[in-house]
Amino acid sequence: MPILVTGATGTVGGSLVRQLVAAGHRVRALTRDPGSPAAAELPQQVEVVRGDFARPETLIPAFRGVERMHLVAMDGYGPLTTAPEILDLARRAGVRRVTHLGHDDPSRDDDDPLESESRAVKKAVEDSGLEWTHLFPGEFMANTWEWAESIKNEGVVRAPFGDWTSAMVHEADIAAVAMAALLHDGHAGRTYTPTGPEPVRRADAVRMIGRAIGREIRFVELTPDQAREHWKDVYPEIVIEWFLEMGEHPDMNAPVLPDVEQVTGRPGRTFARWAADHADDFR
Repeated sequence: MPILVTGATGTVGGSLVRQLVAAGHRVRALTRDPGSPAAAELPQQVEVVRGDFARPETLIPAFRGVERMHLVAMDGYGPLTTAPEILDLARRAGVRRVTHLGHDDPSRDDDDPLESESRAVKKAVEDSGLEWTHLFPGEFMANTWEWAESIKNEGVVRAPFGDWTSAMVHEADIAAVAMAALLHDGHAGRTYTPTGPEPVRRADAVRMIGRAIGREIRFVELTPDQAREHWKDVYPEIVIEWFLEMGEHPDMNAPVLPDVEQVTGRPGRTFARWAADHADDFR
């Protein structure tokens, strides 16, 4: 039976698709636009199907013949508000196991709109009647892709909080944890928080990218107000304020957790490895 991967053209979903195919599994990839360039980059063996989270009924064909699925519980920058309907349709179609890639910050309360909605998705997964596994990763190493254009064009990164320290995680490690939970028993009812194997300062991440591409990159630290202006056309306002609030606590994302190694049997990939893997994106 095929394994259904939603968000298949995204950062983690794309890596999960490639890892499943490499391991010899049939994969069905869900995307809003099967004709997009991102969908065209999926492995040829993948069955690409159309579906829209905003209209759960469009996912019914994707669920046929599927027992295991990966659910990316974000729709753009917001949590998946249709999760209960999607999960109900999946269960009725015969899906029995789901990995849920989402977000949960226990330090924040339900007055935070993003956190409240994320917890509603988490509850919907747990109430779905499926074998579920939550994946709540740390900061993605791939977030640094936002620096690509300024690095290519100017050899500079402009960002706030150069001392912000984070145990950033490689998308391939998040995908590897998801694949283990999809394929093997013993993960139902578990919550995993994949992180990288070491904390990395933001300014040091810039230097590592520079080493990977063989070019010195300058780091220019922005004030919070400058960052708001810099990000205003990139992220929704609520996301910008969330980023800036986190930046006031430079070690908040620093703890390294053991989940990647415990689930996959090997240490997580370092940021230096990520920079080498994606060096062409910054050249």
